[in-house]
Amino acid sequence: MTIISWIILGLLAGAIAKFLLPGRDPGGLVGTTLIGVAGAFIGGWISARWLDHPITKDFYDGTTWAAAIGGSLVLLIAYRILFGHSRD
Repeated sequence: MTIISWIILGLLAGAIAKFLLPGRDPGGLVGTTLIGVAGAFIGGWISARWLDHPITKDFYDGTTWAAAIGGSLVLLIAYRILFGHSRD
């Protein structure tokens, strides 16, 4: 996949993660993209490192999407734990 497809995947994975875990989060489109792209990389790394399932370079692979969404959820939860009280 190219960097543009990683950004698109990250944007969509971040949006799905925010849909699955609604709440007040700063950032808007840029924050969603950053959380999604970072989550995609983290999810892919976790999948390849500990689950022994390397991520393919196919954009439409279900495992790639599951790892990206899972990584985005983990990042979003960690962000809320670390910085959630500063927005009250």
